[in-house]
Amino acid sequence: MSEPEWQKWLRTQLFDQVPCNIAIIDRKYTIVDHNRNFAELFGEGKGFPCYQVYKGRLERCSSCMAAHTFQDGKIRINDEVGVDRYGRPAHYIVHIAPIFGKNGDIPYLIEMSTDVTETKRLQREYQNLFERVPCFVAVLNRDFRVVRANERFRETFGETTGQRCYEVFKRRSEKCEDCPAELTFQDGRPHSGSHIGINKEGNPTYYYVTTTALARGGPNIPHIIEMALDVTEVHKLEDELERSHAFQKTLIENSVDGVIATDAQGQVIIFNPAAKSMLKYGDSDLIGRPLPPEILKLKPEDAMAEGQNECILPETTAKASDGEEIPVRLSCITLRKGTDMIGTALFLQDLRKIKQLEKEKIDAERLAAVGQTVAGLAHGIKNILTGLEGGMYVVNSGLQKGQQDKVDVGWGMLKRNISRISSLVKNLLNFSKGRTPHVTIINPNDIVRDIISLYEDAAKQDGIKLVADTDEAIAPAPFDSEEIHTCLANLVSNALDACQMSEKMVCSVVIRCRDENGSIVFEVADEGAGMDYEIKQKVFTNFFTTKGSGGTGIGLLLTRKIVQEHGGRISVESTPGEGSLFRLIFPRDRLPQPAAEGAAPQN
Repeated sequence: MSEPEWQKWLRTQLFDQVPCNIAIIDRKYTIVDHNRNFAELFGEGKGFPCYQVYKGRLERCSSCMAAHTFQDGKIRINDEVGVDRYGRPAHYIVHIAPIFGKNGDIPYLIEMSTDVTETKRLQREYQNLFERVPCFVAVLNRDFRVVRANERFRETFGETTGQRCYEVFKRRSEKCEDCPAELTFQDGRPHSGSHIGINKEGNPTYYYVTTTALARGGPNIPHIIEMALDVTEVHKLEDELERSHAFQKTLIENSVDGVIATDAQGQVIIFNPAAKSMLKYGDSDLIGRPLPPEILKLKPEDAMAEGQNECILPETTAKASDGEEIPVRLSCITLRKGTDMIGTALFLQDLRKIKQLEKEKIDAERLAAVGQTVAGLAHGIKNILTGLEGGMYVVNSGLQKGQQDKVDVGWGMLKRNISRISSLVKNLLNFSKGRTPHVTIINPNDIVRDIISLYEDAAKQDGIKLVADTDEAIAPAPFDSEEIHTCLANLVSNALDACQMSEKMVCSVVIRCRDENGSIVFEVADEGAGMDYEIKQKVFTNFFTTKGSGGTGIGLLLTRKIVQEHGGRISVESTPGEGSLFRLIFPRDRLPQPAAEGAAPQN
């Protein structure tokens, strides 16, 4: 009877068609035959020791499973690592079974191995991913117990295998009401939610969890996997940001200065109550709209130096919605994120009260000076009256006796004392009355030249050299020229007197004018007698003079008043026996501006 085809196929082709690696090994551990799959993985091995083909060794393995099967005839399965035909690691599972002879001996073994190299690689990658993924990962069974948890989970919540998830995450004794794991067990679909747990140190842990089934299909899902992203640090940053925002908002809302902020497109996004009160605008007028150009007289971008992100204008004006011009101190800063401009912030300090206080202070000083005039000038007036009486006596005596020379002497005495009375009265009137400077744009050097012309001849007669030292490149500025002329005239007159008092053979007075750090500076320096510390401390007090009966002390008071009205300051440096230097400093941004055409002067 002929052999069926399928039996023939099993006998002749099955060996090479089986989808695993098969090798026949004799008792010397030599491979006597193998199939095609074996050769494709380990290479040609017939006639070679199995340990050489499998593992590239020169001697039999110390834990050789084949040796044990040759000895006891038992089937063995083992997980092995060898090398493939290219010398690369090969992971395989080998099934070793004995081939019995007619006499019950075991002349050969059959080894059937399956290449699991790729499977092991995927398992390692999965394990590495499971352990190293930067979130909490846990596998739960239907009883909500933790079957497996990754490293991040164990570090945060401790060793929790076998415990229920709500015991682990939240230290609860019963299931959570909004449990995403329960929903996934019910419908097999992924579910997510934000939760607050407690870590192993007892601190709150904020996380966003997603649950999904490990196996698809069927109503009874045996396991699900929970993946929770730790957002505790994000939550802390959010809380810190909220606190910072609330703190800054409180500062801005309660600031006594006006605060205005715009975004990168120039739209107003912050307009605090102080700014609303000052400028008389509401939120609906400005928020979300460009800042009206008429609000600020000088635009911050025009005041900023090139390449600078901030500027400070000590004094400028802002116009309210009703047209009132308000003196303000303006600070501006460009807001940046890296190199990108994200907005602008303006800070406006209302100077109206300060201006009022300055005016009241000047008025108080002026009224105090007027009130003290009788006492402060009594001695000087007495000396003038005595001089007048003496002059009248000499004139009358000369007339009675017909002596013209006495009449001339007496008349000279009268003229000098009348001149002193005139000067005193004019200075008192100038100091006592309130007056808005009559400002025009002038060249400061012109005032210096006028003073030189006025005093040059008198200085020459006394042997004093009068010198002008001016900066010809100085830019014009807004001044009341008559007032500044009065200041310099007082200082130069005092300097000439100081030179005469010094009794030096050679003496000079220098008037300087220059532009320095955004300010116009006038200086009057003399080489006269100078002043000691005590006198320097008194030069700007009411009616102090070093000229005895020849002075009233009103000149420097008037000079200081004029300087203050121009937004400037006055200082003095002096050394006894060497001379004095009076310095007037007028910041350009504080100088009064010319009145608009048609505006009436204020007295």
